[in-house]
Amino acid sequence: MRWVMSFLFVIQMYAMMAIMGIVFLPWALVSRHGARTACRTYCRWVRLTARLMVGLRTEVRGEVPQGEVLIASKHQSFLDIILIFGAVPAGKFIMKRELMWAPVIGQYALRIGCVPVERGKRGQAIARMIKDVARGAAVPGQLIIYPQGTRIAPGVKAPFKVGTAILYEQTGQPCVPAATNVGLFWPRKGIYRKPGLAVVEFLPVIQPGLEKYAFLERLETEVETASNALMKEAGFDAENHHA
Repeated sequence: MRWVMSFLFVIQMYAMMAIMGIVFLPWALVSRHGARTACRTYCRWVRLTARLMVGLRTEVRGEVPQGEVLIASKHQSFLDIILIFGAVPAGKFIMKRELMWAPVIGQYALRIGCVPVERGKRGQAIARMIKDVARGAAVPGQLIIYPQGTRIAPGVKAPFKVGTAILYEQTGQPCVPAATNVGLFWPRKGIYRKPGLAVVEFLPVIQPGLEKYAFLERLETEVETASNALMKEAGFDAENHHA
């Protein structure tokens, strides 16, 4: 029965994405605020239906970032995207270029200021973004980046890439680390969704001024430590798990 409910949840989730995308489209085309409102409404819908259909509750902890900041987050599944974007006032992502062509997602992502990057060419995207910020062309808001570059399953080790540190160093913006345990309940692949409490936690801000490798070491330590604590709270010991 849980698998059936998970399947129905996923079906309605993508159906509602298309419906909301079409309903909000006229407003989104003329207003960036309209595009953000559509995306935030969808985030609330996913959280509500996850709780009602599969018993998956969600929670955002910590001080929600405001203003011009970087958010460097652990990335385990689509759910952490939903929770972070739904919490911040003007989120925008560094995203894979292929998503530009995805129906609904691509058009709205560009409208809210997301930055598409090609696989293996993240450095070029960061260089371009630094130039945009310098000349004031970038869309204001909270830039969300995943330092490991992709979704990482709970218990799997993966390095934090230097691109985030370069962005931190060159933009001079504060960085808010974010931890999560969502992959325990909503895996990066597959249909099945588990009941429980999925959490994204915003951690204390890292102020500008650190050397990039010192920053990267601190970021990795804080994000991994907090994520492991959230997973342990949910009954999963990441430190003693061998994938």
